[in-house]
Formats: sequence, C-alpha cells, structure tokens
Amino acid sequence: MEILFKRYLKGDRTLWVVFLGLCILSIIEMYSASSTLAYKSSNHALPVIRHVGFLTGGLIIAFIVHMIPYRWIRIVSYLGLFLSAILLVFVLFKGHSENDAARWLVIGGIQFQPSELAKLSVIIVAADLISRIRDNTKDEWIYFRNTIIMLFLICGLILLENFSTAAILFIVVFIMMFIGRISFKYLGTLAGAIIIFLLLGYGAVKAIPESSMPKAFKRAYTWVARIERHSDKGAKENKYIITDKNRQEIYGQIAIARGGVFGVLPGNSVERDYLPQAYSDFIYSIIVEEMGLIGGIAVIIMYLILLFRAGRIVMNCSSVFPAILVMGLSLMIVLQTFINMSVATSLIPVTGQPLPLISRGGTSILITCIYFGIILGITRQIIADEKPNDSFVAEEDEPLPVVDLESL
Repeated sequence: MEILFKRYLKGDRTLWVVFLGLCILSIIEMYSASSTLAYKSSNHALPVIRHVGFLTGGLIIAFIVHMIPYRWIRIVSYLGLFLSAILLVFVLFKGHSENDAARWLVIGGIQFQPSELAKLSVIIVAADLISRIRDNTKDEWIYFRNTIIMLFLICGLILLENFSTAAILFIVVFIMMFIGRISFKYLGTLAGAIIIFLLLGYGAVKAIPESSMPKAFKRAYTWVARIERHSDKGAKENKYIITDKNRQEIYGQIAIARGGVFGVLPGNSVERDYLPQAYSDFIYSIIVEEMGLIGGIAVIIMYLILLFRAGRIVMNCSSVFPAILVMGLSLMIVLQTFINMSVATSLIPVTGQPLPLISRGGTSILITCIYFGIILGITRQIIADEKPNDSFVAEEDEPLPVVDLESL
C-alpha cells in the first residue's frame, strides 16, 4: 500500500482513502438499493455492472486528471464553459424528460446531464476570475462583474429545469467570492437582489394561474408546491397516510427508522423495494437502514474529512487560484451531500440531488471524480514543490509551514 501511494497515487493520502472508500461504499449500497432496477432487467446484475463501470471509468479519469498541472485545467475550463452553455440551451429544446424535467441529452445512446459539466466549468472559471483581482477597486469591479455575468447566464439556463442545482452552484460561487475577499458592498447588493428576485418569483407563481404561465416557467409551480407541502405536513392529521405525492418521503423515513443503531446489514433492506429512487435521491435512507446510525454518521464524517482537508490545502497553497478552486470544488461536493441527506431525513423538500459518488448516475459520478482528481492534483503539486519526500500532513513534532495570509 505504501508503494502504491508513493509511486502511483500522488497527493494527499487521506483524500485518496476517502475517495476510494466512497467508491467501495457506493458499490455495496448500489448492489442493494438497485433491486427494483434488477427486477426490470433481463440481466439482474446489469445495474450493478453499469455502476461499477462508471466508477472504474471515474477512477481512471481521476488518476489522469490528478497528474495534469492545474494551469492547464485553468485554460481548458473556458472551453468547457462555452460548450456547457451551448448544451444547456440545446437541452431546453431537445432534452430527455424525466419527472417532468428536461435535464438529460441522449446522443448516440449515451445519456448525460449538461448541468454537471456546467457546474465544473463555472467553479474553475470563477476561481480564475477571482484570483485575478488585485488591490485596486477597478480590478475588483471588472472581475466581479464578469463572474456575475457568467453565473447569471449559466444558473439562469439551469434554473428553468433544475432549481436546486442552480441554487447550489450560486451559493458555492458566492462563498468563493467571499473567501476571495470581494467587497461586502458587492456581495451584499448581490444577495439583496437575489432575495428580491425569489420573492417576486414566488409572488408571480401565486398570482398567475399555471395555465397562463409561459411553458418555460411552469416548473416553478412544482418547486412552490413541494415547499408548501413540506412546510404544511406537520399540521395535517393524515401526514402518515402514504400518497403518490409523499411516497418518497414516507418510505425514506421508514427506512431510517428501521435502521436503528447498527442497521439490518447490507443486502437486508426492505424499503429498497418500496422506496422510489432508492438507488439515487434516497440512497442515504437505504444506507442508514442497512448500516444504522453508526454507518450514517460514518458517511457524514467521510465527507467532512474532505472539507477539513480542503481547508488544510488552502492554507498550504502559495497562490490564490488553486486555493479558491479547491475550496469551491469541495464545497460543491459537501453542500450537495448535505442537501441529499437533508431530503432523505425530511429536513427539506425533495430536490432531486444525488449523493455524490454513491448515487446512481453516470454523469454525476464522472464529474465528481474529476473534482477529486483536480483537488488531488493540487495537493500533488504542493507536495512536489515543498515536500517531495514526505506526505502532505505535517508530523506532530514538525511545525506547519508559515502561511502568508495576505497572499490569499
């Protein structure tokens, strides 16, 4: 194992362990949670084989990406941004619909989500723009303006079919700008404008009948209905009656309740056969049912380790771009994780966000592996520049390197 890490898996060893651990957990839980897909397939092993194939491809991609200098990723991201914008426009007209939302493109029999490529490209380009800001007001305004134009364009295209993805991307870039020390007057104005926009949008949905709303904006009625149903369910006497509208939430709660402290062990889930989307949006409910409270907390800790390590990486970066990029990519993974878990535990309305690297979904898995590859590549370069013969973490009797906070 020591030789493996030193010779092939360069970068932060702890992140490699988290990455590989999530992949192994994903295979175990997909084998259990995809039972409904197995019943429908002529080959019962096909859903798991497909999932393992995507994970294997993702591992190969992550390994390749982590060997690429981040300055090349910085350049290629602009091409990715241009391509993703075209695909997002195309998916609005020719997209494959599922659950009343056109989010997928099918080309040559391959189905993928352009929004996943858009998220990756936006984060990298935003990190580049923020890193170019110097100490004068003119520079700050120019790059802040360019970041906002890009963000509004991409989030606007995603928003028409996927509110939660657009919201997560906006929040991540907003935090990146905060970390990059964009002036509070700009950030405050932006936050205020977004709040006003959301209030006006909610008012329009409540005031305009759905039949009179343009088709492009009809998805908004689904969002508002989910929010209102979630906020009102506690006051209803029949909140435990299972209907088509609350089926996912109720069976998700039942799965979590059955898990107890130690769970029923992998492969013994009962609710996987009743819970819609058990293999994607609600896979965390199946994890808790099979692995119990202990397993559920362990999964949370794995993602928190990623966020903690990202903070350590930022403190060891000698320039702004890799620091902002690592934090942005880590926040995207962790924020999406906790939104998925919050949906599974009925803390927030259903959003359709997968659990990164664990839920079924080819595009999501491959793009998440690229996230890890970029982060690991940055740690590899830090080690090569500062500690070529040591691991990323300082030993207990060795002081951490002095960091010039002004450079960040």
